Amino acid sequence: QVQLVESGGELVQAGGSLRLSCAASGRTFSSIAMGWFRQAPGKEREFVAFINWSDDTYYADSVKGRFTISRDNAKNIVFLQMNSLKPEDTAVYYCAAHYSGTYYYTKSYNDWGQGTQVTVSS
Repeated sequence: QVQLVESGGELVQAGGSLRLSCAASGRTFSSIAMGWFRQAPGKEREFVAFINWSDDTYYADSVKGRFTISRDNAKNIVFLQMNSLKPEDTAVYYCAAHYSGTYYYTKSYNDWGQGTQVTVSS
């Protein structure tokens, strides 16, 4: 089991940037593949980005070219750099530890953080 704590969410204007952080503890972080998901009010939680132990990355089409996922194994942190933010990016953002299965399914993750709110104003 791994404990996850997200931070960095805040109110930002459209076109702005934010960097989210997710601090992990409890397992060997370097061997864990990690994902970022988001959930807007009234909508299902959706995949945003994924990074594995070899630093291979995958993104949802809606954020490709604007968001970048990265990790610092020495500090047990995974980041989500978000640029060119849009109002439709407004959501609670969650990081999660991948367990098994396809990376863009929530059911493939077994440990989740509490989430951090990102609000993009127009």
